[in-house]
Amino acid sequence: MEKYDLVIIGGGPAGLSAAVTAKEEGVDNILILERENQLGGTLNQCIHSGFGFSIFKEELTGPEYVEKSIEKVKDIKIPYKLNTTVFNLTRNKIITAVNEEEGIIEIKAKSIILSTGCRERPWGIMNISSSKCAGILTAGSAQRFINIEGYMPGKEVVILGSGNIALIVARRITLEGGKVKAVIEPLSYYSGLKKNIVQCLYDFKIPLRLNHTIVDIKGKGRVEGVTISKIDRNKKIIKGSEEHIPCDTVVLSVGLSPENELLRSAGIKISNITGGPLVNESLAASIDGIFTCGNVLYIHNLVDNIILESINAGKNAAAYIQGKKFNGSKIKILALHGVKYTVPQYINIENVDKTINIIFRVTNLFRDKFISVYFDGVREMHIKKKMLTPSEVEEVKFTKELLGKYPKCRQITISVQKD
Repeated sequence: MEKYDLVIIGGGPAGLSAAVTAKEEGVDNILILERENQLGGTLNQCIHSGFGFSIFKEELTGPEYVEKSIEKVKDIKIPYKLNTTVFNLTRNKIITAVNEEEGIIEIKAKSIILSTGCRERPWGIMNISSSKCAGILTAGSAQRFINIEGYMPGKEVVILGSGNIALIVARRITLEGGKVKAVIEPLSYYSGLKKNIVQCLYDFKIPLRLNHTIVDIKGKGRVEGVTISKIDRNKKIIKGSEEHIPCDTVVLSVGLSPENELLRSAGIKISNITGGPLVNESLAASIDGIFTCGNVLYIHNLVDNIILESINAGKNAAAYIQGKKFNGSKIKILALHGVKYTVPQYINIENVDKTINIIFRVTNLFRDKFISVYFDGVREMHIKKKMLTPSEVEEVKFTKELLGKYPKCRQITISVQKD
């Protein structure tokens, strides 16, 4: 059995940044495990620009962005295994993995950082009638076909979902000579960032159909068209509103969910809202010595935020290996009344240095409302927001002094209020 002080599972931007940070904090015996044939994760297929403003102070493409971290990993000689799939993780931090060269391998780690990212939800959850013809694929697959494999997924495309990946794929298809007939969104608001709506749809005159969904996909052998319909506020199809759109390809972007199989195999407590682990202020999961960062924790909007989070995870894993304990009394953070979830879900006050940022998303589109924060029923924050949308990550910041005002606090609640 191989033994390491720190094993990072996932060699995307989160895992790479965490590894570099841990090395700089004095941990020498580190290993990165990556199931693909190269480091970098999905940023390798994100060839559009727009990355790096916060971290590197310049505009980069996805491959340029992640190459900076890969170069650093190589410069400081952090070992890694590619084409290596981890298929089991135990509470005792024993990792079982497999690759073509070594076969099945077992690794014992003092600490583990899980940075396994996320996956696209399968289109079967949409319950769309179809003949299972060719030409139906996810947004991530379409992006990979175009940017990595060099193939066009289709010439006339309808996209279901208005998340960031869907919007970027719509623009990419258009730039490569395809025609996006429409982006269909079941909600009454778009799911991606406002800048992507403008730059990817409006700038290319691609129609966005809110409050619509695909009810049928027609085609024999290959997609020939889709039937869309309006839906009401209860997500019920409005009869008589059906409309046929001819197309040869349907791209489905119906959401992302954390890759949490290893969390489950280890018995780590998982949020039933995010699908990621329940963590404290140090990004420590419910099993001692296991930390998480990136999209396995919750679905992020910006890779720069993933990097900052991963740096924190790397520092905390290094501190754990060097003897620090992340136990202690916990304050539970609850999402109530319009707030979908928070990250972290617990705070140990003694582990907070100066400040702690609480990340959260709201459940719906709100205008002219307040974000209210209560410490055991005492309102400490009441922040006016002109607009709140589920597509944007919100945050509130707690200082060490504020937390110190409530030494016996058991519960913090965050909610959306009218006044």
